Amino acid sequence: MDQSSIEPSIDRNSAVSGPRRLPRIKVTAGGIYAALIIALSAWVLHSFLEAMVAACVTAIASWPLYRQFIARMPPRMSRSAASLIFTAAITVFVLAPMMLALAALLAEAHALFLKLAAADQDGIAVPYWLQEIPAAGHWLAARWESELAHPGGLSLWLQRIDAAAFLTSAQSLGQFLARHLMIILFTILVLFFLYQEGTSLADAARRVLRHRIGDRAEGYVELATKALRASVNSVLVVGLFDGLACWAAYAITGVPHAALWAAITGALALVPFLGYAAIAALTLQLTLTGAATAALLPLGLGCAVLFCGDKIVRPAVAREGTRLPFVWVLMGCLGGFEVLGLAGLVIGPVLLALTRELWEQRIRDIALAEATPSISPQVDRGV
Repeated sequence: MDQSSIEPSIDRNSAVSGPRRLPRIKVTAGGIYAALIIALSAWVLHSFLEAMVAACVTAIASWPLYRQFIARMPPRMSRSAASLIFTAAITVFVLAPMMLALAALLAEAHALFLKLAAADQDGIAVPYWLQEIPAAGHWLAARWESELAHPGGLSLWLQRIDAAAFLTSAQSLGQFLARHLMIILFTILVLFFLYQEGTSLADAARRVLRHRIGDRAEGYVELATKALRASVNSVLVVGLFDGLACWAAYAITGVPHAALWAAITGALALVPFLGYAAIAALTLQLTLTGAATAALLPLGLGCAVLFCGDKIVRPAVAREGTRLPFVWVLMGCLGGFEVLGLAGLVIGPVLLALTRELWEQRIRDIALAEATPSISPQVDRGV
């Protein structure tokens, strides 16, 4: 065998009599150059990681729908035009509910501010329920009386807020919105590219994985695809469940515009813990309009619905494809969201599912190696 061969030579005598030597990794100038190029490319594109991950997740989850869409399109339509139309449809389907929910929430907040401004002209009376709060009720009522009960009290109180801190918060909010707007735009752009070149990219990725991993690559790809689609389904099911359940809870408790507030809650509940912002806004509006006692019931029921959606419904639906226990699906969703944002809700359980598959495969390999009798040469002892 040529010494420059990639496979390391094995000394048969040492394999029998002594411990087996580990294969040496040959480091070449070409390998160092390739690793450097890959590291620099990752560094350049790290700001677009969330956009690329979100686009890949959306493309893989919606690929069966995209194939059906392509099959029903006229033969004369180019692939670019079909990809563009489908990208626009997916964008509207995903972004429109959240945009409408945020717009409705801002409209309700604007109406609330107008009511507060009108009430501030005559002074905001102390709510009758404030004194009934245990321990701190009388102190809170006295503070309200001294600060807000006289005309223009709310305006004077707002003027005492640190202007620098307010501007810093506004600037941070503006940067947050600008960054996520950029992520959304690049997600749409990458998604269009993936719909165009998805087939060739998938074939190339499978070929590379088969070359590096072997025959197990197909199983890993199938598991990751199934887990990803199950995770996406869990996000959609949670939004529908929270919206319908909150609509029933709000309607039973007599909340004004129950359907609108339920739609806001369900759309924002796609992201864990964001639905609580809608419930908090509804509770604040009901409280300031004098219905504090009536606000407690929607608050409790809404929080219970969101808790069930995030902690029970989401893991239960995702578990169908990931084959993970309840607690691991939940930790995968929350941990992935913390690291990768909205796309992490899907990526987290998928990574944990692949990790579990690798672990179980390693256990099977060890069990097979232990069950297979080792073949060693028989030594003639002259008997």
